[in-house]
Amino acid sequence: MPSPMLTIYTDYKSPYAYIAKDFTYELAQEFPGRVAFLPYVLDVPSAIGSAELDSEGRVVRSDRSPHQWRRVRYAYMDCRRQAKKRGLTLRASPKIWDSALAAIGMLYAQRQGEAVFRGYHDRVFERLWKRELDIEDTAAIAGILAEAGADTGGFADYLGGEGRAELNKIQTAAEAAGVFGVPSFLIEGELFWGSEHLADIRAILRASA
Repeated sequence: MPSPMLTIYTDYKSPYAYIAKDFTYELAQEFPGRVAFLPYVLDVPSAIGSAELDSEGRVVRSDRSPHQWRRVRYAYMDCRRQAKKRGLTLRASPKIWDSALAAIGMLYAQRQGEAVFRGYHDRVFERLWKRELDIEDTAAIAGILAEAGADTGGFADYLGGEGRAELNKIQTAAEAAGVFGVPSFLIEGELFWGSEHLADIRAILRASA
């Protein structure tokens, strides 16, 4: 029987995906050739509403219910606990980012090899959550690609055409498979949401080795 391929869905604007990043790298190292990383752009407002903060962290616009605010505050508290263990910085986002541009950048980086992908992936996550990167800025994303070692000569064309189409195709296939959040793990048609399932996923991969 062929070895199962594990697909890991991630989104740069998810703190949970950021915390899980290095754990997913470990899976890829342990099971080379059997792990694929794909972007999934979350529709956050449909799940927990939306809000915008000013430079001082004050809410200037919100359509969240009190229940949704409790969920958001707990999520940040929980993520910061986990991030502290790993030495990661998580600063509250001033708004809900449109991460499609960064997701297309991820696909472009992957075309140029593993080292470029890892360099891009690490930089985008780290700088976004330090609030040092605007992931809706095309020039900023192109700059990260260049830092990671990518040839950015074809990025503008890819962004405006093939890249957007590829992202849409991935998004549609992910949702058909049941994906709704990140990090999500799809293996042998079975979906797992959240890094707490990594032990089960590793066991499936080991059993099929």
